[in-house]
Amino acid sequence: MTIAASLPQSRGEKLWDLLEKAGCYLLGILWVLPLLYSVWMAFHAPEYEVRFELFAPLTLENFFNAWNAAPFGRYFLNTFMLISTILVCQFVICTLAAYAFARYEFRGKTLIFMLVLVQLMIMPEVLLVENYRMISQLGLVDTILAMGLPYMASAFGIFLLRQTFLTIPRELDDAARVEGAGPLMTLWKVYVPLARPIYVAYGLVSVSYHWNNLLWPLVITNSVTTRPLTVGLQVFASPDQGVQWSVISAASLMTSAPLLVGFLLFQRQFVQSFMRAGIK
Repeated sequence: MTIAASLPQSRGEKLWDLLEKAGCYLLGILWVLPLLYSVWMAFHAPEYEVRFELFAPLTLENFFNAWNAAPFGRYFLNTFMLISTILVCQFVICTLAAYAFARYEFRGKTLIFMLVLVQLMIMPEVLLVENYRMISQLGLVDTILAMGLPYMASAFGIFLLRQTFLTIPRELDDAARVEGAGPLMTLWKVYVPLARPIYVAYGLVSVSYHWNNLLWPLVITNSVTTRPLTVGLQVFASPDQGVQWSVISAASLMTSAPLLVGFLLFQRQFVQSFMRAGIK
């Protein structure tokens, strides 16, 4: 009787798993269709923008037109400088703050850490006006430093590294102290190497976010010499410039290709890093 009762349940579970997999595949196909259509337009002449022909001739002319229509070389350089500056500053500031919260006792520690976490609940758009006013008073408008300054201290990075540092045994601190290492040397030789997977995971998230960030760079930049890729693509694709979807698709593919290739190359490390970065 037990076997007979469990048999329909087993079949029901198999049917549910099958429907779940089918739903996942369907959502995946719906998600990837716009990307495939953009790739199609990028490699075909403008007359095939709204007309699909399987054996239509391929061309790279759209990429040459897009590259010559806007200074994408400068945009790539600005973007690389921006994300590099932000990432280095975030690693330094978040590491020092997380180490202090994890290993030191001082007055108001819990309150200060709660105030840091409040940043996670505030959308960056809420501080747009105040950030612009402060940057303007500092005389940094239309600079790469201005684009990165509001993001150089990350509450998420501090929280993630603090939770990681708390899992490291204090006996390692004692061993490092016996060897004559000070606090900073202990941090550099013990904590940072053990937290390397978390640094990789956080670095990938930070680079992805700031590579695609549009609103703040659009507000704070005025010239080609400082615009990142997202702002340059937005200006390039504005209606007053004339809309050629094949050229715009080629430009979009050029701007997103480095990030996509990087994710595909480091996909396994990305997933493993987040699995190891589980909060305990």
